[in-house]
Parts: sequence; structure tokens; C-alpha cells
Amino acid sequence: MMHLYPAHAAEALEFNKICQLLKLKCRTDAARERVASLRFHTRLEYVEKALLQTDEFRSLLSGSDYFPNDFTRNIEKELKLLSVRNAVLSGEQLIAFQQLAISIRDMLLWFKRHNELFPNLRALTDKITYEKEIAVIVSSILDEMGTVKDTASRELMQIRSQLSSLRQEQRKQFEGVLRKLNKAGYLADIAESFLNGRRVVAVMAEHKRIVKGILHGESESQKTVFIEPEETISLNNEIFSLERAEMREIQRILAQATAALSVYHPQLDAYYHLCGLFDFIRAKALLAADMNAGIPRLSPHPGIHLVKAYHPLLLLHNLQQGKPTVPLNITLDRSNRLLIISGPNAGGKTVSMKTVGLLQLMTQAGLLIPAGPESEIGIFKQLMIHIGDTQSIEHELSTYSAHLRDMRYFMEFANGKTLFFIDELGSGSDPNLGGAFAEAIVEELAHRHALGIITTHYLNLKVMAGKVPGIFNGAMAFDESKLEPLYQLTIGKPGSSYTFAIAQRSGLSPKIIERARELTQREHFKLDKVLHKTEQQSVRLNEKERELDELLKTNTRLKKQYEELTDKERLKQHYATLKLQNQVKKEELEYLRDMERKFKQIIHDWKKTENKQEVIQSAEQVLFKKKQIQSNAAAAKKADKNYEVTGGAPQPGDLVRNKVNHQVGTVHEIRDKRAVVHIGKMPFNVTLEDWVVVRKKSKKEKKD
Repeated sequence: MMHLYPAHAAEALEFNKICQLLKLKCRTDAARERVASLRFHTRLEYVEKALLQTDEFRSLLSGSDYFPNDFTRNIEKELKLLSVRNAVLSGEQLIAFQQLAISIRDMLLWFKRHNELFPNLRALTDKITYEKEIAVIVSSILDEMGTVKDTASRELMQIRSQLSSLRQEQRKQFEGVLRKLNKAGYLADIAESFLNGRRVVAVMAEHKRIVKGILHGESESQKTVFIEPEETISLNNEIFSLERAEMREIQRILAQATAALSVYHPQLDAYYHLCGLFDFIRAKALLAADMNAGIPRLSPHPGIHLVKAYHPLLLLHNLQQGKPTVPLNITLDRSNRLLIISGPNAGGKTVSMKTVGLLQLMTQAGLLIPAGPESEIGIFKQLMIHIGDTQSIEHELSTYSAHLRDMRYFMEFANGKTLFFIDELGSGSDPNLGGAFAEAIVEELAHRHALGIITTHYLNLKVMAGKVPGIFNGAMAFDESKLEPLYQLTIGKPGSSYTFAIAQRSGLSPKIIERARELTQREHFKLDKVLHKTEQQSVRLNEKERELDELLKTNTRLKKQYEELTDKERLKQHYATLKLQNQVKKEELEYLRDMERKFKQIIHDWKKTENKQEVIQSAEQVLFKKKQIQSNAAAAKKADKNYEVTGGAPQPGDLVRNKVNHQVGTVHEIRDKRAVVHIGKMPFNVTLEDWVVVRKKSKKEKKD
């Protein structure tokens, strides 16, 4: 079994809520007990078999041929009694065994009829044989209602025959007594009743001494008494005696049948647990159908490759609300072991992390998961988590102390077969010291070859993802214009915390925000700004590519429709329009791909180079070129109007103009073939060959 740390790890990942949903799908107590005892298996064969069984039952449910697993009664008590010597089961309990046996018979016939269509489900019945004698024993003595038949024994038939005759005679005599007493006016409103198993007449209390017979009782108001007439006493005694004989014979017959069935106790016990097992698999299949879950590929080696994966509970909730859910794509393997997820608060970092953990637990518990069929799940021996506030008053642990306690356990026991999740690593301590400890912890986990996900706001952890082998970045996308998280995980780059943007949008005083900017270290702020801009540009690129994909799909559909047109002229016109649209979109797509390539290069340079300042400036140059293609002509026209090219070698203090984007700046410092040019207040390290010396025109020259 998989080892979990801490003990409530499965509950922290909300696996208990999955179990609650699963129990609601169960019809039998046996299935519900299986849900309560779900374990996370580490044997690939067991996990694979459980998943295939569930997958087959799901396809079975979508078919038209009903699977006859209808026995849902809890008969554990009856099974225990059946194993007790001299025990006697009631007719109703014996009928339950008959129904169980017939249900198993129908199942076996169903699998025989479907041959090899469901091999993994059919394998569950391989050691099961139908014992027809079980149904014969019960049906020979009981009817469908569980009443012992007259033909169950010769003695019972004779007793019931005599009882029938005596009761008929008794009825005639009793009716004669009723007519006589009614004529005399002695009867109460209810006329007759049964007391103590004897048929009695209801007489008004003032006439009780007149009517001869045995007094059996009176009403609560004492206005009515119940008397057994002396004319029927003898018959009643005979009937009562025969009824006792009937009960003794019935008890003997039931005891005999119970003893006969006890021989089949092992088979009946196997039948009952098989029905519970099929109901359990049915519940798993129904839950899978609700979340459109499927079976992933399995690997004996630790690793995760999730494609279009969803958090099961979030997916079900959004389906009820009619809202979309953003899928998750993530891979953890030997090359990329530790994912550092960054981004704004409430942006979905923890949800993404819990999605991976919950789907892993579900898979190793034999449950289908809501993820694409190309997803692959490996088998882990250990799962460790540190999520949420683990402060304990009982143990006098602060949040950070509890954090370090968990980290100590991770350091001691994590290995290459461990999957771990740490939410807000290093939180609860001084940012600088906490960041240092966090970096040391991540390095050790990477050294131990454990696989896992860490969420953080620490910049040093985002930076180290490019230095330490096996560690990589991920960012939660954020729409700054709407101040809304997009709940979309982007792999390969760190994310901004959007601290200042969120503060500004929330209405915090500009004075406070500006003071915070001043107090923030310049390099720290510039890096967060670059990450911020890069992420926004990436979000827009993704949106644009989605729009282009939709347009291309629309174009393909229209093209197919156009091919079906018989009017050659209209077809020609439509093709011309389609060609023009595709040409425009192709050019736009090429521009977007070029920008994406530049962003990837920036991230690659950030990981590899030690000169972070140069990478930041390169990133800023790319980011601020967003509308360069559209505005180059306008910028050139404006520069020609305000500045005149003088040429020559630039010197410190000269005005220079960029040959491409026509920006004008002042040379601050010459460094061989490079220079520091100030554009506004921002310094840029540039190549001199891209710039020419200019002078500013006077107002008169501008008019001319």
C-alpha cells in the first residue's frame, strides 16, 4: 500500500469527498464497506485490473443489454446464522438466499451470452459455480412471499386440511351466535374481534352476565366486553391445538431447509460478496460517467503525464453551475522532477497542485480519472504533502515550526518513488531567511530524485529553476485588465505575483503603492515587472492562437461547404475570399510565432546567463516592441519632422536615433562598439551600428 504523510494527506487532497460521492452511487452495504476500506495500491497489476474492470462496466452501462446485478439486500446476519449449528431461518430469510442464487445464475448466463466482451469483469466469476439445488431447496417449501407451502410435508398438508374444515365449521357456528345476539340487542358496534388468538363477540357491558361463555377482556371505556361464546369453545380449542401443531411443523420444515442450505454456506458467502463487488464497480463506473473520466496509461515507474486533466470536484461543481473548467497539462518525470508554480494569490496554484495529487490517489485506488486518454500515470510508493496551516495548539507548534517539522520528514524519507506537494514553501518566516531555507530544501529534494510540486512567491526559487537540473517553472495565467485569474497553468516560465497591479485595482491609495515601489529593491521590482509583461504577452498570444485555430476550423468547414456548390462562379468567389482570409491570418500567425520564439529565448537566456541585467533589458526591448510593426512608419515620420540626421561618430552627450524603431536618446557612455543610451530616464546598453547622430530641429525648420 502507498504510505501517506501526514495521516490526513488523503483528506487534505479531498479524496474523502470522492468517497462520499462514490457511496451515494452504491446500492448495497457490501459496496459501501468497500468504499470505506479503499486503499492506494502500489502493485501495477492490481491497479490495472481495477481500472479495466471499472472501464468495462462503464461501457456496459452505455449498452442496451441490462446487467442483472439486482440483489441489494444485506444478508450478513443470515450468513452468520447459516453457519451456526441448529439455527433456523425464517421463510423471508430463506427467500433472500434463493434470490441471491438466482441473481448469480442470471449473471453467469449474461457473461456466457456476451462471451469475451468483458474479460476483466467475467474473470471475477471464474471460480463461481451456480448451485441450482439452493433454489430447489427453497422453492420446494416456500412460495414467492416466503410462506411455507401446504405441500412442504405430508403432515403439514393434513394439519392445514383439518384446520380448514374446523374453521369453516367454526365460522358457521359463530355467525349463528352473532345473529342470535344481534336479534336480542346485546352486541356492541364492532360486533366481533380476536383476543388472545380466540374469536370473540363484542357485547355491551350491561349484558355480559346474560351471554354465556368465557370473558377475555373489555374495552378501555369499559362499555364493551369480549366474550368467547360457549358454543364455539370446543371448536376454538381444537383449532388452537392444530395451529400449534402447524407452527411446530413449519418450524421443523424451516430447520430442515436451513440445515440443507448450510452445506452451501461457502457458495452463498461468495455469491453475496460477488454481488457487493459488482455493485462497487458499478458505483465507480457511474461516478466516472458523471465526470467523463477514463482510464489513463499506466507505468511501473514513478512519473505523471497529465493531458487535459480536471479537478474532479471542481469539474462536477462547474457542470452543475453550467460553467466551463480549465484543463491542466503537466508532466513530472526523471528529467523534470520538481515543478515550481508561481503567480498571484487565488490564481489556482493550490488547485492545480491538488488536481495532480487527487488524480494520483484516485488512480492508485482503482478509480477512473477525468483526463485525456493520452495521459500516463506512474506508481508511487509514498505521497507526502504540506498544504494549509498545520499549526497545532495541542503540540505548541507555530506555523513555521510545523512547516519545518514536515520538511524534516520530507528530507529524511523522500526518495525516487515519492510524490510530494508543498504549498507556499518557506511561508511564515522572515522573507529572506525563509527564502534561503526554501532554496536549500528544494535542492535536497531534487538531490533525492523525488517528484513533486511546490507553490511559492519567492523569486529566488523561480530563479533556481533554471540552475538546478530537474527543476522547472510554471506560472498561473492572470488577466490584468479584468483583474481575474485564468486558472491556466503555463509550463516553462515563472509567474508574477501581480502585487502592485492587484493593489492598484483594489483601490489602495496611490501614495501607499508608490512608497512600496520605492522601498522594493530595484532589481527585484524590475524582474517582477518583466515576468508580469512576459506573462501578459503570453496570455494574449495564447488567446490569439485560439482565435486563429477557430478561424482556421471555420475556414475548413466553409471550404467543404463551398465544394458542394454547383454554381462555378460562386465557388470561384468563395475560394478567392477564403484565400485572402488565410493569407492575412498566416501573416499574423507568423508574427505571433516569432514573438513566442523571442520569449522562449529570453527564458532560456535567463536560465543560462549570470548577467541577469542584460536579459532584463533584452526582455524589455522585446516587450516594448509590441506594436513596432504597425507604428514604425508613424515613428519615422515623427522623427524626420523633429530631428535631422547629421551623421558622424557619436560622442557622449550626442543625440542619437535608432535606425529601426526611430527612438531618440542621449549617449551617456561609449564602450568600444557599444554604448549606454538614455531614452527618457531609462538606460539601455545598445550596439552603436544601430544608431545615427541627429540634431533637434528649430521651430522654424519644422514649419518649413
